[in-house]
Amino acid sequence: MKNLDQRYEKLLKQVKTYLPNIEEDRLYRAMEIATQAHQGQMRKDGSEYITHPLAVAEIAAEMGLDLDSVISAILHDCIEDTSLEYQQIKAQFGETVADIVDGVTKLTQMQYESKEEEQLENLRKMFLAMGKDIRVILVKLADRLHNMRTIEFHKPDKQREKALETMEVYAPLAHRLGMQKIKWELEDRSLACLDPVGYEEITEELNNRKEEREEFQTQIRERLEGHIAESGIEATIAGRVKHIYSIYRKMYTQHKDISEVYDLYAMRVIVNTVADCYNVLGLIHDLYHPIPGRFKDYISTPKPNMYQSLHTTVIGREGIPFEVQIRTYEMHRVAEYGIAAHWKYKSGVTGGQMDEKLAWVRQLLETQQDSDGEDFIRQLKTDMFADEVYVFTPKGDVVSLPAGSCPIDFAYSIHSAVGNRMIGAKANGKIVQLDYQLQNGEIVEVLTSSAGHGPSRDWIKIAKTSAARNKIKQWFKKECKEENIARGKEQLERELKKIGLSLGQEGMEEVLAAVCKRISFNAPQEMLASIGYGGLTLNRVINRIREEVARSSRVQQNDEKVVEKLVTTAKPKKAGSGVVVEGVDNCLIKFARCCNPIPGDSIIGFITRGYGVSVHRMDCKNVTEAMKNSDDLSRWIRVSWADEVRDRFQTTLQISAKERIDLVANVAVQLSQIKVPVHQMEARSFGDGYAVINLTMEVGGMDQLEFIIQKLRGVSGVMDVKRTLS
Repeated sequence: MKNLDQRYEKLLKQVKTYLPNIEEDRLYRAMEIATQAHQGQMRKDGSEYITHPLAVAEIAAEMGLDLDSVISAILHDCIEDTSLEYQQIKAQFGETVADIVDGVTKLTQMQYESKEEEQLENLRKMFLAMGKDIRVILVKLADRLHNMRTIEFHKPDKQREKALETMEVYAPLAHRLGMQKIKWELEDRSLACLDPVGYEEITEELNNRKEEREEFQTQIRERLEGHIAESGIEATIAGRVKHIYSIYRKMYTQHKDISEVYDLYAMRVIVNTVADCYNVLGLIHDLYHPIPGRFKDYISTPKPNMYQSLHTTVIGREGIPFEVQIRTYEMHRVAEYGIAAHWKYKSGVTGGQMDEKLAWVRQLLETQQDSDGEDFIRQLKTDMFADEVYVFTPKGDVVSLPAGSCPIDFAYSIHSAVGNRMIGAKANGKIVQLDYQLQNGEIVEVLTSSAGHGPSRDWIKIAKTSAARNKIKQWFKKECKEENIARGKEQLERELKKIGLSLGQEGMEEVLAAVCKRISFNAPQEMLASIGYGGLTLNRVINRIREEVARSSRVQQNDEKVVEKLVTTAKPKKAGSGVVVEGVDNCLIKFARCCNPIPGDSIIGFITRGYGVSVHRMDCKNVTEAMKNSDDLSRWIRVSWADEVRDRFQTTLQISAKERIDLVANVAVQLSQIKVPVHQMEARSFGDGYAVINLTMEVGGMDQLEFIIQKLRGVSGVMDVKRTLS
């Protein structure tokens, strides 16, 4: 308890450095209530749980957040992990604190069909709360940062799961909020979990070069200080090293060794005024040769996350390139703390400023309204990770878009009506194709027609931003209902023919009705329309149809004696593990290891002696052989997958590929990026330039397995990926 008192005193002292008139009794009461609520709870490292909320509050104070935020940080886990409720927090600390705590709280009481759906709903809840009060995400980032600092106490698979989520969601969020200091630490700590070998190699190399780096930076700093001081400009100059993940990413994407990464070093010059920034830029270019194309002016055109600075890359006397960042003290504070700097130095953000700075949050919320979990998570990662390109309207307004954006994205970022009436575009006065990639600084003009013919369906594939794609889909959904139904029907019929089925086939009406129910459509026509305008992927529908057809027709795949046994009037009853067993209630279920069935497979059950029902794939060799034994025919029983299967299942894949040094590493990286739990990985070389990798992993069903196979086929050198029986 003495240690906790010391931690509290440290926190109080920290907050008082920027809030001298703090209401100490509120802060102390929050500490008391949180300590009592978490009484008896322990962290993985063996410490009392209250040490975590206190650490989160210390990070919030380091950001310079207001008292309500610091109190919310202390209480942030109370609603989720203790008996304390929203109304009790509201009564003690007010509605603002209660709303922040509630916004950070995960939806732990809900049941979800998949991890992606759970992640989507928690992110949606957080974004909605964040749209009302930005402090929700600031507290959440502080929470995630401390969890990453103590992640070594979790199991390896949990470490990877948390690190991947941090890399995909929370580090990009910190970037979008301009909080570079937190972003860098989150990325580096995540990398240490996801690729510990790569992380250690870079760390070791940087440590080996430490003396050389410090000597180089000292020489540069002293020369800059002398030259700038002669001009009468006051400046603070410091050297820095590229953070580890940034080096790792450059090495991985550009296939370079660390010795080939030349911009490891950077100098930062901080001055008093904007005019001084440009004057210092001229002085630096007098001293060193600038590299063409490596100058960026983020002062006149700030990044969407409020970042402002001048960047120039020059070559030193030793022939070593290095970057120089020039900014004012105010710009530096915003670069470090992002939107949190407004609390630390300006006592909050006004409504108008907040609306402007959080416009991208509203866009993300609008984007995900008609998306399923997988689509939204993918769009979220794409939109937040993408680098920006800055272009101008003919009136001179700056428009920020993800790098690689085209005129279609530009038009829809202006207004839906502009995009829907677009017939062409100009960049710097020249007509360009609609798939032209916009470049920084271009003046873009959208050519429109009053005829109002609407967008082309091909635009959905061309557009880079999810916002543009969704607005195009919405137009087709609203304007072309009958056409969408006909188009969806045509596309579905074409795909069904590939698997030997037809919409006109007997029983297909019932199959489609069942599929509609499973994917939340009221009627087949509604589902077909969604396929037609691109709101629903064909792959998702086809997989559901496969499951329904297999469930209704698998009986016909066996001889007459088996059919007599399987076709029964007994009412199906649910057993465990997501399997429905004909006429049996609460029986033991086990999945045969000889064929590893997963949801989506045609399955059959065998009543074992003393071990319940063993579930096999219908195409299992053991099933074919066992059917020849007439004595055991009576023990085969009809089983099927339940409508909702939440368990995960082991399955095996075999990857055939051209042999190369980093093949296994690339496969492992791909699997980690799509969050696949791998139980075993074995690689064999055949000595003739070819290799085979055998994987044992967990999946939720056929949809996910096909997605994994598709991703693995995209790995360089992979020739084939197929599922094996065991």
